[in-house]
Amino acid sequence: MTRDPGTTAADSTAAHGPGGPAPAEPPRRTGRRRIAMIAAIAGPGLVAANAGNDAAGIATYASAGSQYVYGTLFFMVLVTVALVMVQEMAVRLGAHTGKGLGALIREQFSLRLTALAVFCLLLANTGLVVSEFAGIGAAFELLGVPKWVVIPPAAALLWALVLFGSYHWAERIFLIMSLAFFAYPVAMILGHPDWGAVGHHLVVPHAEGNKDFILLAVALIGTTVSPYMQFYAAAGVVDRGARPADYPLIRADAVLGAVFACVVSLTIIIATASAIGGSGPLQSAAQAARALEPVAGKQAELLFALGLLGASALAGAVVPLSASYAVGEAAGVERSVSRSFRDAPLFLGLFTAQIVLGAAVALTPVDVIKLLIGTQVLQGLISPVVLVYLLVLTNRRSVLGDAVNGPRHRVAATVVVVGVAAMSTVLLVQTVLGWLGLA
Repeated sequence: MTRDPGTTAADSTAAHGPGGPAPAEPPRRTGRRRIAMIAAIAGPGLVAANAGNDAAGIATYASAGSQYVYGTLFFMVLVTVALVMVQEMAVRLGAHTGKGLGALIREQFSLRLTALAVFCLLLANTGLVVSEFAGIGAAFELLGVPKWVVIPPAAALLWALVLFGSYHWAERIFLIMSLAFFAYPVAMILGHPDWGAVGHHLVVPHAEGNKDFILLAVALIGTTVSPYMQFYAAAGVVDRGARPADYPLIRADAVLGAVFACVVSLTIIIATASAIGGSGPLQSAAQAARALEPVAGKQAELLFALGLLGASALAGAVVPLSASYAVGEAAGVERSVSRSFRDAPLFLGLFTAQIVLGAAVALTPVDVIKLLIGTQVLQGLISPVVLVYLLVLTNRRSVLGDAVNGPRHRVAATVVVVGVAAMSTVLLVQTVLGWLGLA
């Protein structure tokens, strides 16, 4: 019988007898201490949200800036609200039930539908893993290093990080990788954007009725609110041993993580808009980095490359982990970064297989853009399904008890889920029509 991966040593000391001394009232926290506290509890929410700013995400945000300048900024504000709500619901499930999203779906819904959702997630994530290693190779190629020199050792390091470390140790490494995202605000400033236009487009909606704008809007949603992020966020909360009493800090981590990730996304759009706005779509994140050099100088290109490297490395670990968590939860077997290969063979074996396959394919002359299109179709297919499951689970009092969605939260979350589902459906329909030569 396997032990619940959410059980930690802290659980054994959480309860005290009724005759024990009453805890002293904590002193009032100052603003500085609050910041220190938030930094100390940063975890699954921040990691999951930042992983969404991967190589595919960077290429999408950069393309938004190069195509429509600052025209998508207000839309990204709306996407930020959606991501905050979705990530909060995911971590609330993990904190209050002690179970990941895959386990809860298995318990509450049809096993066949659960298997279909998990299979699609695994298939889509495998394609994304390839793109993450391709992003690592592209970042080093910007620095003059061939991809075949760096991809194999990068894959080995990410594999060893998970296989030979505890969850808490791996999580700290993931958070250190997130520091690379600070490169993008610096690159934005070096690009000397039109701050008046930036402020205007942040508060004034802008939309165009053409197909390209709609597809880009769908891509922005798909790359920001990805299904694997919800699976990882909920599972990460369980794996770190969080309890219902920890929920306020877990919630702060999820909300601040989502906001930080979307701020980074906005800086990528602004940086490329100020440098090459109006020049048309980009084909890769590396192309965006090179495009910054004539306007912002070599420093901006270097910062963009460092950000791409950190983002790809972070997502290169988180994406396969999310699929391993989902499959392990759906199968009801041991799943934890803190377990050995003997204790969790399916979980760690699946993670290993995705790392090996992703790195191997990235070393070939694969068309990464076509690969990303295919994985986006799969993400578009499973995103509405996962979000509907997430909404139904957080609406059920039998699952969350008093932590269930309140009436206002339920309405707002339903609007978000319906909106994301509708946009994902547009992407899927447009892609299928394109395959058939009808669009």
